[in-house]
Amino acid sequence: MTHIVILGSGFGALTAVREIRKSKIEAQITVVSPSNHLTYLPSLIWMPSGMRNASDIDVNLEKFFAEKNVVWHQGSVVNVKEGGRLVETDTGEIRNDYLIIATGSRFIKKLPGLVEHAIIPCEGASMGQQIHDRINAMEGGTIAFGFGTNPKEPKAVRGGPMFEFLFGMDTMLRRQGRRDKFKLVFFNGSEQPGNRLGGKAVGGLLKLMAKRGIETHLGAKPIRMEADKVVTEREEIPADLILMMTGMTGPLWLDNTDLPRSEGGFIQADRKCRVHGLRGTYVVGDTGSYPGPEWLAKQAHQADLQAEAAVRNIIDEINGREPGHDFKAELICIVDTLDSGILVFRNEKRTIFLPPMKIFHWAKRMFERHYLRAYRR
Repeated sequence: MTHIVILGSGFGALTAVREIRKSKIEAQITVVSPSNHLTYLPSLIWMPSGMRNASDIDVNLEKFFAEKNVVWHQGSVVNVKEGGRLVETDTGEIRNDYLIIATGSRFIKKLPGLVEHAIIPCEGASMGQQIHDRINAMEGGTIAFGFGTNPKEPKAVRGGPMFEFLFGMDTMLRRQGRRDKFKLVFFNGSEQPGNRLGGKAVGGLLKLMAKRGIETHLGAKPIRMEADKVVTEREEIPADLILMMTGMTGPLWLDNTDLPRSEGGFIQADRKCRVHGLRGTYVVGDTGSYPGPEWLAKQAHQADLQAEAAVRNIIDEINGREPGHDFKAELICIVDTLDSGILVFRNEKRTIFLPPMKIFHWAKRMFERHYLRAYRR
């Protein structure tokens, strides 16, 4: 029987499992990951307000794996050898006929003082809880929000959630009657932060910041973090709490391999999600570097689309055909403000930006419920 090994148990990996089983091909699936739990990262933005807690966004995948007849190999990837046919983990080796790499990325932490003096919100539920606890303990002060990128691969950025943490914090403090005791500051090295969302979206977001009394410091890169300030190329920004989303690069285990890498440290892939130069080895989601438009996003939706293409191409290979499926490049984002949402949509034909509406907040909550139902039932 064909053996397909999937590295990781995040969005792209789980979509790959579902697509394989939907295709009805006879295959053994092995998922390799340190934990059989999924953290629904898009809902981290609701943890500071208490609208979600860690258990709300944690999903035990044991029943899902059983339903889909998946073998779960508990372990961390150490190396990938023989062109992808051999995976080495810290708990053993696994051979395969086809490999899908979906282990995600890691945040770049080279900025001096970042680890000591800032919180990287999307590192997990513990960070969401830490932000919640810190805000509750503060009687007032300045909170600084910012995000950076990978200078060697500008696409490797996740700025959208920082807008959501910023606007969500503003809404939360207003609800609590404490907004007048806090100064909210947004900083970014670009004059047009979040430009992959489109010029109209950037203008709309900056206009909303001004309307809500959020101070902006744009066009100067941060050079270090200190206990009470963000230091940029141009100025010092006082801050009692710093939330900073850094740029991303590939996972550390890639350093052990001879897999082709992009300049930014990701696995080099083509539009069919094939790892360059390798047969039967694919990469989806944040682990890969892909051709496509400059706005190509590193987000769960794009990982899902890449997983769908990778599985279709594996099926082509199994059936003796040349892989013929490119992934769809598409960005869908609801920038949530805790009580409303801003819709941004981009594909290679059009861009849509719709201003804050309550219905988009509820749409985001309904999508969370729909998405997780497949893994919780």
